[in-house]
Amino acid sequence: MLRTRIRYGVTAAAVVGVMLASAACGGTTRGDADEPGGQGAAGEADPGAEIPDGLAISFLPKQLNNPYMTYANSGGEEAVAELGGEYKEVGPSEASASSQVSYVNTLSQQGSDVIVIAANDPNAVCGALNQARQAGAAVVAYDSDTAPDCRDIFINQATAEDIAAVQIEMIAEQIGGEGEIAFLSATPNATNQNTWLELMDEELQKEEYAGIEVVDTVYGNDEDQKSFNEMQALLQSHPDLAGVVSPTTVGIAAAARYLSASDYKGEVALTGLGTPNQMSEYVEDGTVEEFALWDPKDLGYLAAHAGAALAAGRITGAEGETFEAGRLGEYTVGADGEVVLGPPTVFDADNVADYDF
Repeated sequence: MLRTRIRYGVTAAAVVGVMLASAACGGTTRGDADEPGGQGAAGEADPGAEIPDGLAISFLPKQLNNPYMTYANSGGEEAVAELGGEYKEVGPSEASASSQVSYVNTLSQQGSDVIVIAANDPNAVCGALNQARQAGAAVVAYDSDTAPDCRDIFINQATAEDIAAVQIEMIAEQIGGEGEIAFLSATPNATNQNTWLELMDEELQKEEYAGIEVVDTVYGNDEDQKSFNEMQALLQSHPDLAGVVSPTTVGIAAAARYLSASDYKGEVALTGLGTPNQMSEYVEDGTVEEFALWDPKDLGYLAAHAGAALAAGRITGAEGETFEAGRLGEYTVGADGEVVLGPPTVFDADNVADYDF
């Protein structure tokens, strides 16, 4: 578990991770699979297999026009261009549980070789994804996982334990180790959000955090206005609130916007996961002391390379397999098909201006 936060100075570059994971579809042509996971899942990996030109690699984010997902997918587009593939981005306008199902079905019908999905719900898309895998597509989850048997690989931003630990460490420092806090999350069913919330609750059971009490958890559904309203309601409902943790880039930016123009500015601490471009003004004006994240562009980049390796049969999903991921170097397949990009970076007044995403 992360005990020391990573801070960068003037020449900072975003942290890139260590592990990479794998999974299924092994044939180099669409439709070779007879079962979910494709030919490669049942056969042997061929690390020297050539990645075919023109692979159709499609990104399905939680929702379109989400700045975080847009930036993450730009990394995917970069990787697909390097691979000589065909990039596509589709998705819903709202991040509801079942909103991605029709897009999965359409991508499968259109013959996507790789579907890269950030799941709004771990189970709602499973039927559609497994049908796509049956038809020969490799499925890569990124940012927010599906149920493990619905995908071939999961590209994780960082270990969930590290993400939870750094957020609790930040809020504890900012409120002096005691007081009431609340969580402002994304959607109630988002896999990553719920995992982080559970682990943050566990982290708070440690003796060093005995003075901190969680009094509420609310959901902004990764919508700016709803997150803004939920932050306002939290502060009205809990007059003794000392701090808020928002593990979602949309939520923390909306919460900071409300806090910056309220009487609570400087009185109630706010931290969580955000992007430097969204949060720099709130760091500079004193609304937010520090927040954390990884480089989303690298997340999308890694997901595309993992999908291409699966589609080509370079990996099958077996733990310990390795493959190259372009500018990020070599990655190794971890347990349960999970790939870890790297530990989170903490942004504050000393380094937030050094990043552009």
